[in-house]
Amino acid sequence: MDALYTAVATANGREGRTVSSDGQIDLTLAFPEALGGNGKGTNPEQLFAAGYAACFASAMSNVARQEKIDVTDVSVTAEVSIGKDETDGGFGLSVVMRAELPDHLQGPAGEALLKKTHAFCPYSKATRGNIQVDLIIE
Repeated sequence: MDALYTAVATANGREGRTVSSDGQIDLTLAFPEALGGNGKGTNPEQLFAAGYAACFASAMSNVARQEKIDVTDVSVTAEVSIGKDETDGGFGLSVVMRAELPDHLQGPAGEALLKKTHAFCPYSKATRGNIQVDLIIE
């Protein structure tokens, strides 16, 4: 693959900081309260959810443009969960991708758009076969 862009960020663990090389991201990291932390910072799951939702929405716009479908009023929400991985005793992730679609994209048309988007999205490609991703139309 010829890289068109490379993002660079550095972190020093789940409790500390993460900073991008261009300074656009400079965030405090903390365990969420649900995992025993103080919740006074962001966490990798939130960052992954934000990135995946943005990427999926952008991919949907690209697919929709090719299909001549209006997705002006569409929003995408990614729910990233972390839990115990029974296979190795470590942790694993799962994603629920919720697409809020207008009336004309409810049913088969919306389902087809989500499937094409999931096939096209770089985040979906990266996670395919590694984590469960459920696609939901709202």
